[in-house]
Amino acid sequence: MTIDLTRMRQGERGKVVDIQGGWGLLRKMETLGIKQGTEIVKVSSQLMRGPITIRVGNTQVAIGFGMARRIMVEHKK
Repeated sequence: MTIDLTRMRQGERGKVVDIQGGWGLLRKMETLGIKQGTEIVKVSSQLMRGPITIRVGNTQVAIGFGMARRIMVEHKK
């Protein structure tokens, strides 16, 4: 099942299958280690569209809600 990152629950894993954005967003995500094929784990999220924290490898990264909505993930429970 493919969903956007905001719909994942805390502790769930997924594989990035698409980033729906322009060149700037793609470049920013790549500098954070987030690109197609990357395995991620959702660590936490804030209420009311706050930032979302994910783990990419051994690194934790916080990204904004709007950016997270553009990251499509193949969901694994």
